[in-house]
Formats: sequence, C-alpha cells, structure tokens
Amino acid sequence: MAKEKKMVESITSMEEDFAQWYTDVVRKAELTDYTSVKGCMVIKPAGYAIWENIQQELDRRFKETGVQNVYLPMFIPESLLQKEKDHVEGFAPEVAWVTHGGMEQLQERLCVRPTSETLFCDLYAKDIQSHRDLPKLYNQWCSVVRWEKTTRPFLRSREFLWQEGHTAHATAEEAEERTIQMLNVYADFCEEVLAIPVIKGRKTDKEKFAGAEATYTIEALMHDGKALQSGTSHNFGDGFAKAFGIQYTDKENKLQYVHQTSWGMTTRLIGAIIMVHGDNSGLVLPPRIAPTQVVIIPIQQRKEGVLEKAGEVFESLKAAGLRARLDDSDKSPGWKFSEAEMRGIPVRVELGPKDIENGQAVLVRRDTREKITVSLDELAEKITELLDTIQKDMLERARRHRDTHTYTATNYEEFKQTIEEKPGFVKAMWCGCQECEDKIKEDVAATSRCIPFEQEHLSDTCVCCGKPAKKMVYWGRAY
Repeated sequence: MAKEKKMVESITSMEEDFAQWYTDVVRKAELTDYTSVKGCMVIKPAGYAIWENIQQELDRRFKETGVQNVYLPMFIPESLLQKEKDHVEGFAPEVAWVTHGGMEQLQERLCVRPTSETLFCDLYAKDIQSHRDLPKLYNQWCSVVRWEKTTRPFLRSREFLWQEGHTAHATAEEAEERTIQMLNVYADFCEEVLAIPVIKGRKTDKEKFAGAEATYTIEALMHDGKALQSGTSHNFGDGFAKAFGIQYTDKENKLQYVHQTSWGMTTRLIGAIIMVHGDNSGLVLPPRIAPTQVVIIPIQQRKEGVLEKAGEVFESLKAAGLRARLDDSDKSPGWKFSEAEMRGIPVRVELGPKDIENGQAVLVRRDTREKITVSLDELAEKITELLDTIQKDMLERARRHRDTHTYTATNYEEFKQTIEEKPGFVKAMWCGCQECEDKIKEDVAATSRCIPFEQEHLSDTCVCCGKPAKKMVYWGRAY
C-alpha cells in the first residue's frame, strides 16, 4: 500500500501551496518536463494530446467562420518590425534576436517572432489590390518566442504554442464585427469544451495590445482566486494598414486602407484547465477535451476470462466513438486507480470476476468519485450519458466558484480590503483615468481585467479617486 499511496502523496496540497501544487500536478501527470534550454519546456505526450484536442476543436470552429490556415516565417527583419512604432515598443523587451548565420554576422538582425502582425501586413500589402480581394481571413498555428524573465509551465514560457488569426476588411464595421465574432468563438469554446466560464469585455487602454485600437478579452478565475487572460481579440483599425501601405481600390475605384483584426489563444489554456478543475489527487479533465475519456481497469486480471472480457469492453467502447484505454499493465489495481486519477481521466471502469459473473461493471466519476453499477449491455450508452453529465457539472461547479468569489466594492478602503483578504474578482466603478489604474496596481498589485460588456451601475463615483465613474470594471490579481 505504501507504494500505491506514494504517487498522490507526492502532490503538495493546493491549500498549503497552490504554486507548488500546480508544478507537482504538471510534472506528476507527465504533461511537461524541464529542458536544458532555460525557460522552455518539453510538452510530453499527455500534455500535447490535450493541445491537439484544443487545436482540432478550435480549428473546426474557425473554419466554420470562413477562416483559412497559412504559415509564415518565424523570422522578422528588424526594418519590418520597426514600421509600426507602438507595436515594436510594446514587444521590444521580450524580443529574441538572431545576429549570425553560421559564422557570418547578418547585415540586418532578425527577430524570432513574438507575434506575426508585421509579416501578415507585409503579405497583405502584396496580396490585396481590390475590394474583390477582401476580406482576407487567415490563421496560423505556430510557436512564438518571448524572452520572459520568470517562467512557469504552460502559463509563461519563452517559447509557446498558439494560433494567431489575422484578418483584413474593407470597412471599420466589418473589422469590429469580426473582432467580436472571434471573441465569442473563444468564449463558447471555453465554456462548451473546457468547462471554464469566462467574463467577456474590453481591455482598458493601458492593458490593450501594442498597436491596437481596441483589445477584447475573456477572463477566467482560477481555483486560487487569481484571474487568467484566456484569449484576446484585437481591432487594429487602419493603423497597421497605413504603416505598411495596405490599400485597395473600392467599387468607385478610389484607394482605401484596409481595417485589420488579430486574435489568439495559446497553450496557456492547459494551465487554465489544471487550475480551474484540478484537485489534490491531480488533474480533472473535462470529457470533451480529455485525450482518454474512459479507462478500463481489470480487477484480478490473472483470473480466467477477466482480461478477455475487459478487451471486449474496450473494443465496444471504441466502436461507440469513445476515447477509451485498457490498462492491462501488471501494476496493482490501487496504483492504476491513483494513476487514472492523477491523469484526470473522466470515467474509470472497474471490471472483476464477480462483475463479469453478474453482467455488470462499476463506473467511477473522476470529478466526484461517485460509483455507479451499470449493466455491461448498456455500458457504452451509460458512459456516454455520464460524460455529458460530468461536462455540465464541471462547468456549473466552476461557475459557482467564480460567482462566489466575485465581490463588489464601492469605496477604496473596502476595495483594498477585499483584494487583500478575499481572492477573486472585484467589481468596482472607474473614472477612466490611467492614474487610478496605476495607483491600484501599486497599492494592492491588482489590475483591471476587463470592462465587461454586461455593465452594472454600482455607484456614481470611481472606487479609487471619487470622481464621476464611467464604467464598471472587473479587477483582480492575475497570472
């Protein structure tokens, strides 16, 4: 038994040290590992399989809106990066530079892409001539490099995987419509697939993307009460188009500048899944994103007929379209149970000689550990229903957690006390001045998370300075 307990005992309790708990889960569930390249991670098969499912589902949703995939170079000439002043200033501290090719110094430094706006602009300046060429709806799946000082697996690393959508439109209205459309795609994906409820809204000017006219965001709340920006969609207006000369002739044969958008999600979402749903036994994966939805664990598998029946069950579940796995390793059942829990597999099927004799199996939910006895004849059907129930329950549980950790403050003392003593979102009114944002960050290390689309009138005055309020804002400490 001591050996079987060891796997779970090696996870630090989230109540004791949430940051260490997170690291333990990532390592013990074999999602990533450290590398000899400082600040970069190996995404192991268990972690990459989650990313593949995210990628597949997002890609399908993008294509339903008319988006096509492309691939652009990972290197950006310094002169190209310099074309949009605000953009280059925003990314300058995080840029990695290539200065040599082989033994020879390059005539012009190459930036390893931190993002690809400038490359897409360069492409669009060549490809767009007429209103008939619009809209351009492109996306690429790639990695980017940002030279972060402090790193943490999935949440912040020097190289990470993402998708970046870049679109060009004839009018400002079309660009704004696309910006909001893609934000809604992200929000629906998080709630329907990852079981993570989000707040949709606009970033303040201080927090918006460098070079953007407006940045929209979805914000999620982690188990420890910190916020995580989970996806962003940017309206660039015609600023990049003017910097890069992206023009088209309209129907009156007049030259016009295009209006652009950009939107992205990253492997940071895997960190969100861990921190929203995980527990002290490891991962808890929502069924729709879980690489393995159900694991069959034979009990007393050396007894005649047990492994054969487990194999039949495995084949029937696969045939029903479930992502199933049969654990027929020679580890003890207790160890297999712990391992399945650590890896967050939504449903465990326990099948022993007595179960087979009675024509049944025991299903165990990962999220609640509830046990259900089911007839073998109905197994595939009941597991499919159970997975749907788990998916819905996980979303509702996460929503309850968010809502019970969302507070309201109408004066500065109350605001500061809430931030310090009650981890979570704090809703408060804001005058619109960056000075108040700066003061709040300095005083309590909290930032504006978003100006939600669904506004509430909490008071007439700014929570920080007492001047007339313009907007209600979600505030919080964040990753």
